[in-house]
Amino acid sequence: MLAAVLLVGLPIVVVTGLLSYIAYGPQFGQAFPGDVAWFRLPSFDWPTRPSWLYRLSQGLHVGLGLALVPVVLAKLWSVVPKFFAWPPVRSPAQALERLSLVALVGGLLFEIVTGTMNIQYDYAWGFDFYTAHYWGAWVFIAGFVVHVAIKLPTMVRSLRGGSLRRYLAQSAAETEPEPPDSHGLVAVAPSPPTTSRRTLLGAVAGGSALLGITALATTVDALRPLAVLSPRGQSYGDGPNDFQVNRTAFGAGIPPDIGDTWTLRLTGGAAPVTLTRGQLLALPGHTATLPIACVEGWSTTQTWTGVRLRDLAALAGVPVPATALVQSAERAGPFARVTLTRGQVLDPDALLALRVNGADLSLDHGFPARVIVPALPGVHNTKWVAAVDFRVA
Repeated sequence: MLAAVLLVGLPIVVVTGLLSYIAYGPQFGQAFPGDVAWFRLPSFDWPTRPSWLYRLSQGLHVGLGLALVPVVLAKLWSVVPKFFAWPPVRSPAQALERLSLVALVGGLLFEIVTGTMNIQYDYAWGFDFYTAHYWGAWVFIAGFVVHVAIKLPTMVRSLRGGSLRRYLAQSAAETEPEPPDSHGLVAVAPSPPTTSRRTLLGAVAGGSALLGITALATTVDALRPLAVLSPRGQSYGDGPNDFQVNRTAFGAGIPPDIGDTWTLRLTGGAAPVTLTRGQLLALPGHTATLPIACVEGWSTTQTWTGVRLRDLAALAGVPVPATALVQSAERAGPFARVTLTRGQVLDPDALLALRVNGADLSLDHGFPARVIVPALPGVHNTKWVAAVDFRVA
């Protein structure tokens, strides 16, 4: 039963994780790791519709991944005898199974631990998280595929041979051990049961529900007080700018007085165009209610007001750009420069945002101006924008 849950849930976590890699734009060298050789995924321009696409995919990746942790631990507990079988290998087929277990269990535990620490912004290791998480995923995938191919018939026979309704109706006193099997999972002389299968499955389901709710609370603003495990899930004060901040202006080296001398430089056309914030505010504006979602799983929906990116492209003399390179005033950092696709630039709700929820952006949220594009990963919604280069090829 536990394996059946993981057989459905883990592929969803894997696929949404790989989609996140594609959303970062590996064709522009923006996904990490960059050089993955034969493990390169098919790249395509990440769509802007629906606007909640990345919020859903990455929310599922992190939220479902956390909710499955109790199931994973219970599953490992249920097969403990296999870890101590002696001799460890009796045949070539068993050797293959053992090898798949090393990749499966080792890869899965590595992904859980590093992923959870990344959510907490705890990088106690000496390696790059993105690179290690990507390769760890492929180790797990290899073990998972082999293990499923070997064990799927056993799981199907077991499910057909038992009744879930009967198991859930049994008390501890009525619980009986499984019949002896040829795989060594059933104890030879089991002790009397101390709990029922119903209680075990209920405890696992309860733990999964608890972790799922705390993850959901990082994406549903009304549930934010329940996000007790997330450093980005709590309240940030009052006012229109009360929502998550991933990278502060101080951390990015942005001076508090940046607005005094700030201008936006647009290039790509016959001549550069320079605009002050006052001139941007005087241009025809647009307001859109859009989510912003981060790779750590949190997201929030706010109402943004600014100038459409396609209007800025036209103003720069490139009405239909192939791409746009957005440069932040932040000089260091892996996301200080981001390339947007044509579809992302021309989307009618893609903005250079100047205000949020009716108020000026705060410094931590990107004042004087930031990019907001539907369905774009949060780190690519560049803050403190200094320049945009619209490119025709």
